[in-house]
Amino acid sequence: MITSILGHFAGKEHRLTIPADLTDLIRIDHAAECDPHDAGMTQEGVDAIWNKVLDHYRTGYQPAISLCLRRHGKVVIKRSVGHASGADPADPVDGPKKVMDPATPVCVFSASKAVTAMLIHLLDERGSLHIDDRVVEYIPEFGKYGKDTITLRHVLTHRAGIPFAKQKGRETDILADWDAVVSLLCEAAPRSRHGRRLSYPAITGGFILGEVIQRITGKPIATVLDEEFRSKLGMEYFTYGMRPEQLPLLARSSMMGEAPKPPFDLILKRALGIEFDKIADLANDPVFLTSVVPSGNMVATAEEMSRFYQMLLDGGRAGEHEIFEPRTVRRARNESAYLELDHTLLLPVRYGLGFMLGGDLASLYGPDSGEAFGHLGFSNMMTWADPSREISVGYLTTGKTFVPLELWAQREALAAISEHCHRLR
Repeated sequence: MITSILGHFAGKEHRLTIPADLTDLIRIDHAAECDPHDAGMTQEGVDAIWNKVLDHYRTGYQPAISLCLRRHGKVVIKRSVGHASGADPADPVDGPKKVMDPATPVCVFSASKAVTAMLIHLLDERGSLHIDDRVVEYIPEFGKYGKDTITLRHVLTHRAGIPFAKQKGRETDILADWDAVVSLLCEAAPRSRHGRRLSYPAITGGFILGEVIQRITGKPIATVLDEEFRSKLGMEYFTYGMRPEQLPLLARSSMMGEAPKPPFDLILKRALGIEFDKIADLANDPVFLTSVVPSGNMVATAEEMSRFYQMLLDGGRAGEHEIFEPRTVRRARNESAYLELDHTLLLPVRYGLGFMLGGDLASLYGPDSGEAFGHLGFSNMMTWADPSREISVGYLTTGKTFVPLELWAQREALAAISEHCHRLR
C-alpha cells in the first residue's frame, strides 16, 4: 500500500544475491497438496502461480516466502522458498542458514487484527457484548477526556480517534506490560472526535478489544484465542507471540531495500507507531515476540492463516465445530468505509468490521477481488479469503521493504492467483 510511494527514496540498500538454481531453497509439502483438478484448477495454473512467487523471491528483497492456497477447501499449494534465518543483511555471508519450510512459523504483525476482531464478533454472537456497546461499559476508567462514548464499533472500524498514544521508554518494555498499555490508553486524550475520522491504529485498537475480552471472559485473551480458535482448528501455533523456548523455530524478520526519507518516514511512523529504523529491532526482540500484542504479534504458518480464513469462508464451520454462525461472518465483512481517506495511512482504504476488504479495481488481494476480505501484515504479508473464487490464502514474507520492484513482483503473484483461480460467480 504505502510501498509504491516510498520506494524511490534512496538510502543504503539491503538486497540479497539470489542463486540461479533455487532447488535447494524450495520446500513443497507434497503430502498436503491435492491434485489441482480436484480443486477445479490445472497443474499449469499451479505452476504459473508458483513461478510468479519465485519471481517475487528473485527480486532479492524477501529472505523467505511461504504460501498456502486452498480452493474449495482443498490445499492446492503449500510451499516455501528462501531462508528462515541466516540471510539477514547483518548476518555473516558464510554463517549458518536455515532453509524456510512451509511449517515454519512467522510473526504476521497486523494480520493479527482480523483474528482479534473475530473474537469480539464471537462474543457478540453469544450475547456477551454488543458491537455498539460503549467501551466504558467494560473498562470504566477508559472514559476520560471524552472517550466515554467511544463504542466497540468505533474501535473495530478504526474511528475511535486514538490511533496512537504517547509513551515513555522502550516500545518492547511497554508492550510487554499489559496493564501499563491499558493504563496508557485510558489516560490518552483522543486525537480526533470518534466516529468522524478514519484513522488506522497500529497497536491501540487490539489492546482495547483485548482488555474488553478479558474483562468479559475472566481469562487472558491468549487463552480465549486458544480455546475458541486454535484448539478447534487444530493449529500448532496461531498464538499471540511464542514461548521463549520456541523462538528458535520462528522465521527472522529482516529490513530490506532502502530506508524511506522525510516526509515518508513520518507517514510510516504514524502507520506503525514506531520509527522505521527501530522496526527490525522490535520485530526480532524476544520481549516483543513473547508478549501478547493482539493487534501485532500473532505467530502462525501460512497454512494456519489459510485454515482460519477457510473456516470463515465455510460460514464459520471447521469439521465438527461450528465456531461462528454464518451471519456473524457476513456481518464482520460488512463495508464500513468505501475508499475513504485513512488519516493515518494517507491512502483510501476499504474496510469492514475488522477486515481490509478487496476491490474490483484496486485491491490488496489481486485484481477483480471485490468480495475478498482479510488483512495486511507488515509489510507485504497478505492473508485473505475470496468467496467469489472459493479460495483462502496465506502469503507470508519475512522482508520488511518499501521498494517498487518488490511490490510489483508480489502484485504479479497475486494477479496469477486471481487469474488461475477463476471467479465462480
